[in-house]
Amino acid sequence: MKRYLITIAFDGTAYHGWQVQPGLMTVQRVMNESLEKLLGVPTGVTGCSRTDTGVHAREFAFHIDCDDGIPEEAFLKGLNSILPKDIAVNACRAVPADFHARYDIIGKRYVYGMYSGNKNPFDERYFLHIDSEPDIDLMNEFAVRITGEHDFCGFSSSGRTVENTVRKISACAAERKNNKIYFSVTANGFLYNMVRILAGTALAVGYGRLDADVADRVFAEKDRSLAGDTLPAHGLFLDKVFY
Repeated sequence: MKRYLITIAFDGTAYHGWQVQPGLMTVQRVMNESLEKLLGVPTGVTGCSRTDTGVHAREFAFHIDCDDGIPEEAFLKGLNSILPKDIAVNACRAVPADFHARYDIIGKRYVYGMYSGNKNPFDERYFLHIDSEPDIDLMNEFAVRITGEHDFCGFSSSGRTVENTVRKISACAAERKNNKIYFSVTANGFLYNMVRILAGTALAVGYGRLDADVADRVFAEKDRSLAGDTLPAHGLFLDKVFY
């Protein structure tokens, strides 16, 4: 029996997130069904995290246990030939038997994308269309204030299922490329809707609707109502998983 670490990319538009849910189409459900077709037996898939409905991934990781002797390159090609066009396997490698795709993570990077100017049908699927360009310096002032270890309770939605809401952001920045803004956050873990709320707050700061020091008040008071909007899911990508 071998344990494999598999990394995939997916367009989350058609899916109700990663995790299997009764009666709903999810990425994990598609992976389970595709692996069973390839290997001929049911295969448990353990993902690196959950993703919300409509969220995309440039890199998502999961592990499986498999006693099939298919070489890794052939395994990758075979699985890609079965998967739908909105999911692709990028890499497959053997890992130690005690490796765990979720618990061995040391960090993840999410990126939220926005664009300004005229509506563009080719950007609408993956970027939030904003009316005008925000002040990128103000957004980065906010980004500096949330970097480090803090209680992010006030930057998460009430649907979270964990008690410990302390997380450590190791890097956060807003970057403009032409008419697009990329708000990236790297942390050792994330709460429910945390990145979408942080991005919404950064955008509000960039527009001058909130002060950059709003982060200090949210941390102190743990009050979700002080932060910005929860931005739509379609602009969010899981960009990188670190082991």
